[in-house]
Amino acid sequence: MATGNILVADDDAAIRTVLSQALARAGYEVRVTGTAGTLWRWVQAGEGDLVITDVVMPDENAFELLPRIKKLRPDLPIIVMSAQNTFMTAIKASERGAYDYLPKPFDLKELVAIVGRAMSEPRARVAREKPEEIEGMPLVGRSPAMQEIYRTLARLMQTDLTVMITGESGTGKELVARALHDYGKRRNGPFVAINMAAIPRDLIESELFGHEKGAFTGANARSAGRFEQAEGGTLFLDEIGDMPMDAQTRLLRVLQQGEYTTVGGRTAIKTNVRIVAATNKDLRILIQQGLFREDLFFRLNVVPLRLPPLRERSEDIPDLARHFFKLAASEGLPLKHMEGAAVERMKRYRWPGNIRELENLIRRLAALYPQELITDSLVEQELGHDAPLVSRQTSAPGNGASPPPLNGSFEDDTTLSLSVEHHLAALFRTHGEQLPPPGLYHRVLREIEYPLISAALSATRGNQIKAAELLGLNRNTLRKKVRDLDIRLMRSPR
Repeated sequence: MATGNILVADDDAAIRTVLSQALARAGYEVRVTGTAGTLWRWVQAGEGDLVITDVVMPDENAFELLPRIKKLRPDLPIIVMSAQNTFMTAIKASERGAYDYLPKPFDLKELVAIVGRAMSEPRARVAREKPEEIEGMPLVGRSPAMQEIYRTLARLMQTDLTVMITGESGTGKELVARALHDYGKRRNGPFVAINMAAIPRDLIESELFGHEKGAFTGANARSAGRFEQAEGGTLFLDEIGDMPMDAQTRLLRVLQQGEYTTVGGRTAIKTNVRIVAATNKDLRILIQQGLFREDLFFRLNVVPLRLPPLRERSEDIPDLARHFFKLAASEGLPLKHMEGAAVERMKRYRWPGNIRELENLIRRLAALYPQELITDSLVEQELGHDAPLVSRQTSAPGNGASPPPLNGSFEDDTTLSLSVEHHLAALFRTHGEQLPPPGLYHRVLREIEYPLISAALSATRGNQIKAAELLGLNRNTLRKKVRDLDIRLMRSPR
C-alpha cells in the first residue's frame, strides 16, 4: 500500500472529491483546497509530499505559483491539471518545473499511476529556467492524440535525445521539430533543416558534411555542410528514408563517435548538434529491402514520435481553421469565420493532404470569397462534390442512407434515450452484418452532444452556468465543448 501526503488544489468541488477518494483508496493521506493561497500556506508550512493543482484558480494562476513553490521546495513534485489543454499549457508546466501535466478530462487510473511514480523517484528534480516567450502557437489542437504529443514534447525539451518523427506528408513534422528546438535548451543555437528527397543523391554527403576545395569536379572552394552550420543547435533530417546508403554510413559514424570528416578531408571534426529525423515511410520495410541500415535506424529511433493524420483528429479542425484564418488575416487577407455546417462538412472530409491541405483551403476561402461568413456550400464547392469522405457516409446495399444526425429538443430522459437507441440501430443497419468503421464512440458522442448542449443553452437563454448545472457538467467542461463543437451562443437578457 502506498504512503505519503498529497495536497490537491482545484476550484471544482467534484474534482476535489473524486481525487481525494481515489488517492485515499491508493493509501495516501489527502488534503484538498479550492484556492492557490491555501495551497501556498500548506507548502510554506512544509506539508505535503506531492502537489496536484489545477491551473486556473479563483485567486491566482498556478503558473504564477509554481516558481515560488519550486524555489522554496525544489524537490516537491507537482502535477498540473488544466482544461486549457494546448501545447503552450504543457510547455509552461514543464518550464515551471512541474513533474507532469494532465489535460482535463483526465484518466483517474493514469493520474494515480503518475502519483505513484513521482512518489517513488529520487527527489533530484530542479526548477528550470524560463526561456523567452515565442509569439504565436507553434502547434494547434486539443484532441487526445495531440495532448499526448504535447506531453511527450514537454518531457523532451530539456534533453538532447535523438527523436524520430513519423507521419504522413502534411502532418506537420517540421513544425514539431522546430518546436523541440525553439522551446528546448538549444534554442539559442541554429535550427538547420535538410530534405533528403529534395537533393540529388550524389550531393547529399557534401550537403551534410561539407567538402574541401578540389574534392570533386566543380568544388572550387571549401564549403561548410549542414552539420557545421547547425553546430550548437539542432539538425533536422527530413525524409531520412531517402538518404543513400553511403551517406547513411557516414551519418552512423557521427551518431556513434560524435565526429565526421568533410568530403575530400582527412581531419576528423567534432560535432555538437541534436539530431531530429523525420520520414513518411516505414523504415522497417526499407530495412527488409536492404535500403536502410538497421543499426542507423536504432540510433535514430531513440524517441519515436508518430504524428496522427488529420482524419484521426478531426475534432481539431475548428481550432486549426480559426488559426489559419488569423494567419491569413495577419498577411493582409480579410478575417473570415465559418458556420457550423461548414465545419461539420470539413470534419467528414478525409484530408489526404492533411494539415497542409487544410491550410491551403483556408487561404483560398479567405482570398477568393468576399463574404465574411464561410458557408457549407462554399466549402463543398472548394472541396468538390466527389470529395473523399469518412466511411460513415457509406451505405450497405439494400439499406437506407446512413443515420441522420440527432437534432431537435428532448422533453425528458426517456425521449433522449429512445432517440439515441434509434440512432444507433440505424447506424448498425446501415452497415448490414458488418460492424461500423472505427471511431464509433466519438462519432455518436459528437452527434449527441451538439443538439443536447444546444438545447440546454436554448432553455437557459445562453446562460452557461445554468446550462452546466442542467447538464451536470463542470462549467469549464461546458465552455470547452461549446468551443470545440462551435456552438453559437445567444446572449442572456439583461
